[in-house]
Amino acid sequence: MSKKPDTYVGIHKDINGGMTTIGKLIRDAWVFGLLNEEETCEGWTLPRIDALLQQVNAEWDKYGCLVSNLPPELFERHQHIHGDAMKKAMAAGWSGEIETGDED
Repeated sequence: MSKKPDTYVGIHKDINGGMTTIGKLIRDAWVFGLLNEEETCEGWTLPRIDALLQQVNAEWDKYGCLVSNLPPELFERHQHIHGDAMKKAMAAGWSGEIETGDED
């Protein structure tokens, strides 16, 4: 049995082209300006990532957790950041089936 790593590998080294829960969290933090887009969170510990999650959730709460409720500038950032990430992940072989496979 392999031991889980103590730190995060970083969004650019994450599985599925960064299309993971932590990857989404980091991209949302970029959208809200909580992190600069050069911050990959490589080497971060789970408590530090959890603290970021709390900050991101507080931001989403302001908008009812809906992308459609974001003000125009944040909506555009969200579309750009998450759209680019999806294109890169798909080019690397990610299809999204893991996330949508049980929606039949």
